[in-house]
Amino acid sequence: MTHTPFWLGGVAACMASSFTHPLDFAKVRMQATETAPGIKKPSMFSVLRVSIQESGIRSVYTGLTASWMRQMSYSLVRLGTYEGIKEHLSKDGRRPSTLSLIAAASFAGGLGGIVGNPADIILVRMTSDSMRPPEKRYGYSNAVTGLFNLAKDEGIRGLGRGLGTNTTRAVLMNASQVGSYDFFKSTLLHHSGRVSGYQFKDNLLLHVTASLLAGTFATTVCSPADVMRTRIMSSSSSASFLHVLTTSIREEGPRVLFKGWSPAFMRLGPNTVLLFVFFEVLSIYLFNFAP
Repeated sequence: MTHTPFWLGGVAACMASSFTHPLDFAKVRMQATETAPGIKKPSMFSVLRVSIQESGIRSVYTGLTASWMRQMSYSLVRLGTYEGIKEHLSKDGRRPSTLSLIAAASFAGGLGGIVGNPADIILVRMTSDSMRPPEKRYGYSNAVTGLFNLAKDEGIRGLGRGLGTNTTRAVLMNASQVGSYDFFKSTLLHHSGRVSGYQFKDNLLLHVTASLLAGTFATTVCSPADVMRTRIMSSSSSASFLHVLTTSIREEGPRVLFKGWSPAFMRLGPNTVLLFVFFEVLSIYLFNFAP
């Protein structure tokens, strides 16, 4: 088996995020907005519409450089490490068990969450900055400037803000997105004909279907950690995870844990499809690597 380049997942993720960044922009803003119980939440489309009306179409691409930085740290490590472990488990023609793939994806996701945490903070702050009072805005012009300012103003503790929540989310994300993609892909490839009468082949239709199922599953599993991560990272206070969690549930109810699920799915669904399609295309058709 030819080794998949470690960087391939990061490049594929950057390509995907270039298309879906406006949806990520809307998702972060929805999650960062605190509303009282019974008050109608703004929809994803209203968030995008208001932003475009107030600041133009370019406003929905605010934080794109941070998104690229995040993908070339978080996604590069989580996907590259997972593929490396999977190739090791698959040597000598062995077929890894679903449990071993989930464990590999969880471990790789944790590493990615740690490495990508600073870029994640910059992304959350840049996309939600204009929602803050002018005197409390961070004013990062790009991801590199934001990273230097974060380190200078808040030190090592600032770079690790929300690390526990972010790492937990990254473990859940990689296990539920990457691990489930391989599960759905394998299941559809080997068992679909018995159930539906239609037998999938290893082609674009299989990749799109498996990645769409993986995106749906990952959105649901990761929603609670994603909401808490956004609120912790967008804040400049030192409130603990437990304080943010209990305050959010007390003031907004348990449904707050799934706040922004629809825009999260509308972002993660297409992002997951594009991520794995780009990954498969790059690895198979351009570089002739077997994923």
